[in-house]
Amino acid sequence: MSKINQFQRKKSLSLNWLYTIPLPLLEVALLFSWSSGFIGARFSINYAPALLVVFWRYVLLTLLLLPFVYRPLLKTPPRVLMINAGIGLLAMVGYMIGVTQGIALGVPAGLAALCADLLPLGMALVATAFLGERLASQVWLGLLIGLLGVIWVTRNVLTFGNAPLWAYGLPVAGMLSLAVATLWQKRGNDTQSMDLLPNLWLQCFVAVIAFAVIGGINGGLAPIPTLGFTLSVLWTATLPTFGGYGLYWICLRRSSATRVTTVLYLSPPVTMIWAWAMFNEPLSWQMAFGMAVSSVGIWMVIRGEAADKNPPS
Repeated sequence: MSKINQFQRKKSLSLNWLYTIPLPLLEVALLFSWSSGFIGARFSINYAPALLVVFWRYVLLTLLLLPFVYRPLLKTPPRVLMINAGIGLLAMVGYMIGVTQGIALGVPAGLAALCADLLPLGMALVATAFLGERLASQVWLGLLIGLLGVIWVTRNVLTFGNAPLWAYGLPVAGMLSLAVATLWQKRGNDTQSMDLLPNLWLQCFVAVIAFAVIGGINGGLAPIPTLGFTLSVLWTATLPTFGGYGLYWICLRRSSATRVTTVLYLSPPVTMIWAWAMFNEPLSWQMAFGMAVSSVGIWMVIRGEAADKNPPS
């Protein structure tokens, strides 16, 4: 038996637990964790440059996870490691650089977040244009309705800043980077996938190298010895990275890429609930209405995919 086949057999046995947790519960946890990243970014910006916090959050996770994953990593074929490292480069590095550097160059945070929230639509367009996938009309309609809900929730914070014109393309490029990574991960066969923790470690390790190069060019990587910086790194390393990205990859194994990314349409209102709880920011009926509209869009996507898979006889 080849090394890759042996790896595939062992991996398939270790993934059974993922199918014991109801998918809706995983999606709720994903929303909770993913939205916490925007709160962490807001908190940390007062204590350190955004990319410095990003670098050290990946360093922390790489060090903490290594004792638990080094044995499976040593048994993983080099080809599988290279494929998943490439996915991590797109998902963690490309996405983060696009969003954070766009904001650093003057793109308003609300507009950058909206570009990131275009992920479901961007992924559908990439799959249609380059992979020849065809989505049901109800799925397309659900994607558009979900996007309208996001725009309604965030419309009061959507302004154009003084950034150069090309900088507005950075958050869009970051979103497309994550979209390509998502499709690559979803379309890869079983011989190309890894268990959650080794895969997460590998992607964090790739991110450490990439952000070390970027940080070295831009001035330095030394941590800032303050409580605020330490809390920022701990927050962003746990919920947004370990929880957000980890649950994102788990949900992709359980469901379609379109459904998983469409669920993230609810991240803006969930983020606002986080902000209300932590920073006493006001809630509004506008947010509740936008959340309801996005929920209708998500429901239509799920129904449309189910009907496409099970056409009437």
